[in-house]
Amino acid sequence: QVQLVESGGGLVQDGGSLRLSCAASGRTFSMLTMGWVRQAAGKERESVASISFNGRNTYYVDSVKGRFTISRDNAKNTVYLQMNSLKPEDTAVYYCAARFRGDSEYAYWGQGTQVTVSS
Repeated sequence: QVQLVESGGGLVQDGGSLRLSCAASGRTFSMLTMGWVRQAAGKERESVASISFNGRNTYYVDSVKGRFTISRDNAKNTVYLQMNSLKPEDTAVYYCAARFRGDSEYAYWGQGTQVTVSS
């Protein structure tokens, strides 16, 4: 079983920055593909970024490329999402998610952290 706990959300002005963190329990973190998924009010869930188990491969949705950076520290069982140049349209609940290599769907989810960008 994997438990995920996010932190770092909050209120920021247009153009500001935030860093989200997600701490994972268990000894399997280095085997997990980690991702950040967001859901804005009234909209479908959207995969924002993901990072492979060894950190060598990353994915970003087009709308955040060049502004967001996903990274991980396997020694600390933690994944990060650095968000720069934030826009009001980035406002959403951000969820940390995990899946084992070879799985197509995320199996483990955090409780979510609210990110609000004011204009």
